[in-house]
Amino acid sequence: MEPNAAERRHLERQITFARPIFMVLALVDLLELKPAGQSHRAMMFVAVYLGAALVLALVQNFLRKIELQLPLLVDLAALAAFLTLTPSVVAFWFIYLFVAFAAGIRWGLRRAVVLAGGVTLALLVRTAIRGPVHWPVVFSWVALSTGTFAAGVGLAFLGERNRRHAAEHGFLARLTSLLQVDQGLAESLRQVLDELARAFACEDALLTFRDADIERIFVWQVRAGQSGRISPHSLPLTRGDGYLLDRPDVSVCWNEMEGPGEGFGWNRHDGRRLADVPRLPGPSRKEINLRSLLAVTLDFAGQPSGRVMLGNARRKFSPGDLRWLERIVRHMGPPLENLFLLRHLRARAIDAERGRISRDLHDGILQTLLSVEIQLDVLRRKLLSSPEQTAAGLISLQQTVRNESEELRRMVSDLRPLRVQSADLVDLMRGFAERFRDEAGFALDLLIDSAELQVPDRTCRELFQIYREALNNIKKHARASHVVVKLWQDDSQVVLVVDDNGEGFSFAGRFTGDELDRLRLGPISIKERTRGVGGILTVESSPGHGARLTIELPLG
Repeated sequence: MEPNAAERRHLERQITFARPIFMVLALVDLLELKPAGQSHRAMMFVAVYLGAALVLALVQNFLRKIELQLPLLVDLAALAAFLTLTPSVVAFWFIYLFVAFAAGIRWGLRRAVVLAGGVTLALLVRTAIRGPVHWPVVFSWVALSTGTFAAGVGLAFLGERNRRHAAEHGFLARLTSLLQVDQGLAESLRQVLDELARAFACEDALLTFRDADIERIFVWQVRAGQSGRISPHSLPLTRGDGYLLDRPDVSVCWNEMEGPGEGFGWNRHDGRRLADVPRLPGPSRKEINLRSLLAVTLDFAGQPSGRVMLGNARRKFSPGDLRWLERIVRHMGPPLENLFLLRHLRARAIDAERGRISRDLHDGILQTLLSVEIQLDVLRRKLLSSPEQTAAGLISLQQTVRNESEELRRMVSDLRPLRVQSADLVDLMRGFAERFRDEAGFALDLLIDSAELQVPDRTCRELFQIYREALNNIKKHARASHVVVKLWQDDSQVVLVVDDNGEGFSFAGRFTGDELDRLRLGPISIKERTRGVGGILTVESSPGHGARLTIELPLG
């Protein structure tokens, strides 16, 4: 796994700023030596090297758009030259340790270990050539070579670990960025599962989710490279053992599931190895066609809710793979939970909107049509005996049909998707307020603090829908005589407040949208729309005395 461009720049900055620090340490050690020709040459060399390192560091610090990087081969050449110049092994060590650290970051641990071995051998040869050979000296050579090699490998390990953490951080950030509300749950899961399958060199990736509310298990499965839309398989809760949902406390790996198999696992809470590793039942293995498996539990709100499973790997899984997948799933849990919650709220909002439309049609237009049918039957019978009365009745029915046509046109207009832009928002709100006053029959004050709002188009659309829905809810349920709507904007957000003196909600107090979700209270659609654009909803209610809705939507 390689770091992304941003993480690579960060690693290169670490190398750039570490270089002068090690050069200063080498120079300080040389200054402690007795003056000699060779030490003067070594000090001049380190001083020039230090100057170049400082220039590079200053350029990267103040001119961030310019990326100046000294190739590692240049540092290696400098190290080789310094080996021939310096009389001090300690000063050489400082530069060598920097090169080992940089090699660990740029090359990885294996190549850096080879480098450490080569430098250790070169230092040993130099020491042997310059000094006498006898047993005490030989023992010092062993200590020197062991210390040099161990120190180099240690710094290389730290550099390689730094590189790996940067790559993992970039990978986790990329996975999180794929979980987008706008593209929907199915597409977000397809992209995340495909990314996991590629990262672990697997052919298949699955996510299982247990929905306790409707007592079903949903399974999304993606093959590496799959680009089409995916749909979940819906299964009864009794099939949970087929996906190890009956053992949420374990993390499991199987490199071979047929026959006696080859697998391992541990308790995910305390890390203890499992003596008996659970495996998928035979029918499930055949159904989803898995030969090997990594399986990690997915938690929502601290409770096990599903599993992420990777299978049919093109290489052998290791314990490090299972630990890395555990870390990935822990990181994905909160954003994935939010995505599922928004999907659930959106479904509830759609059901509520369908119910509202059904009630409006039943209580309004449908009742009117039944009344028209009855009146037409009566007029048909009076047609010959009372033509004048029949004509008057038809005129009345014609007006009734005309009124219902207007009502139906208004309903269709309200259902049509809006394209609201920032420049149109104020005019649309004022126009709706005028129409609302005429229809509702009570006072409405619309107070807008700024005539020119600068709000993103999507936020404008949701803001107007929230405003319209809040007023319609008041008209139908609140029995209010006066409504005050306030709208203003600051540098970071736009705020809408809807205040009425009606009946209020069934609860008393001040609650946020999240608190209302936990209590299963409040306007579902308004909560979903507010959360969909990253906003905050606050509801204040006093039963019998009115309610206030405050909607804060970010501008970014």
